[in-house]
Amino acid sequence: MNRKITIAIDGYSSCGKSTMARALARRIGYVYIDTGAMYRAVTLYCLRSGLYSGGKLDTAALEKGIGGINITLTHDASTGGIITMLNGDNVEREIRTMEVSTHVSEVASLPFVRTALTEQQRSIGRDGGVVMDGRDIGTTVFPKAELKIFVTASAAVRARRRYLELQAKGEKADYDAILRNVEQRDYLDTHREVSPLRQAPDAVVLDNSELTPEQQDAWLLARYNEVTEGK
Repeated sequence: MNRKITIAIDGYSSCGKSTMARALARRIGYVYIDTGAMYRAVTLYCLRSGLYSGGKLDTAALEKGIGGINITLTHDASTGGIITMLNGDNVEREIRTMEVSTHVSEVASLPFVRTALTEQQRSIGRDGGVVMDGRDIGTTVFPKAELKIFVTASAAVRARRRYLELQAKGEKADYDAILRNVEQRDYLDTHREVSPLRQAPDAVVLDNSELTPEQQDAWLLARYNEVTEGK
């Protein structure tokens, strides 16, 4: 039997990291952890708690209350996916809205938020057998992960995917607004002071702009087999 490893999948927003990570985890019998959902849940907490006033976040209030934010990721037996729970509430749908997307990079850039969630993520994946996706998994959370993937695609392609995803959910979608949000998040993610988005030196790059889901899944499985076979 192949040994269980830690798989870190990092990359830009709306690259489909969560979808591919979930599919790979299911295929190889690993646990899937969507770290982006954790940051989105904190962002939703801020919006629900009125910590945004005039577009400005009350970071002092968030830091004071961060210890009371309980985020859990549970398995959805009906879909095979993950349900994000925020203080006992199922917020999986709410955290995917454009309102959350607009603010999540700012919240995720706060050092105390990253410290709190990084500790949780390391605890979840300390024994291996996990596929974890986010922005800094291979560089900060698990710098010694045996397999690191860095996912990219053009901003236009990513905005189009997000547009179609929102439309499929019956939500109002504006492509131009989504494209601006994608580009803004790219800038914020790559320029934040703590754990900026960057490719780990030993990460394998996957540009999935032109790949079908089937081609992408086959590519990922091949990279996994390369690392684990014979180990």
